[in-house]
Amino acid sequence: MIKKILITSTYLFASVFCFAQKSDGTTKSLVNADKAFAEKAIKSGIKTAYLDVSIENTLVFRPNPVNAKTYYAAQPNTKNLSWKPSFAKVSKSGDWGFTSGAYEINDTKKEYGQYLSIWKARNGKWELALDLGIEHNKPLIPVKEEFIEPNGKYTPKLFSTKDAAVGMEIIYDTERTLNTSLKSFGIAALGGFLNNDARLLFTGNEPIIGKTNIMSFTANMVENINFKNVGASKANGGELAYTYGVATFDYKGGDLRESFNYVFIWERQADHNWNIILQIYAPAER
Repeated sequence: MIKKILITSTYLFASVFCFAQKSDGTTKSLVNADKAFAEKAIKSGIKTAYLDVSIENTLVFRPNPVNAKTYYAAQPNTKNLSWKPSFAKVSKSGDWGFTSGAYEINDTKKEYGQYLSIWKARNGKWELALDLGIEHNKPLIPVKEEFIEPNGKYTPKLFSTKDAAVGMEIIYDTERTLNTSLKSFGIAALGGFLNNDARLLFTGNEPIIGKTNIMSFTANMVENINFKNVGASKANGGELAYTYGVATFDYKGGDLRESFNYVFIWERQADHNWNIILQIYAPAER
């Protein structure tokens, strides 16, 4: 009887988890998928949870980018990681979205931080595309939940391979322009590429919210930044995209240089320019 109950419970949990991953094009469905992912990590283990939501080309930064299935296949199935989304958004095309929030590692010594997960919808369910996080001390400032539903309707269009390439080139070109502007005009140029409500996740710090706060933090610390892009992806809806790569920081007041893995979430504005709405920098390993 006990064995039967355990088997039934396992089946029910697996069924609920699969249902929670279902994508209906809303941010609510993505948040539910992330919460179910977190719940499975607690109940069934981190390894099991990541292998269930990852696809063949999912990237996780541990600390440098590595294939998720390859990485977690070699990891122990611990149950000491918990997290909760506080910021999420989905493209109006419903094929692409991201979640971000706080995590906690309950080990002999507790550890805290922030994560960013990028998701793609495939075959009617949310699957993890990219995942990374940064560490900081025990959080003191609560972060208000902000789950933004898609804005506007999306009408699928037939795009040629050339059209898709042109759309992606705009994203790459925008990041190249950012890099060139930083070299020409200094850190102040970063402000021209940030939304007013942009967020910064930087190792050792709680979330920094708002362009003014981000610029103050960055300008006080950094002399120069250089970005080396590795990849990018764009939602079919055309208004959200992400880029990732390696950022080199030259700090003020000394001969100190440090490398970070970065991910930018970009959003197209009403004037068709692209601004960063979220950026995360996690230490890179050379």
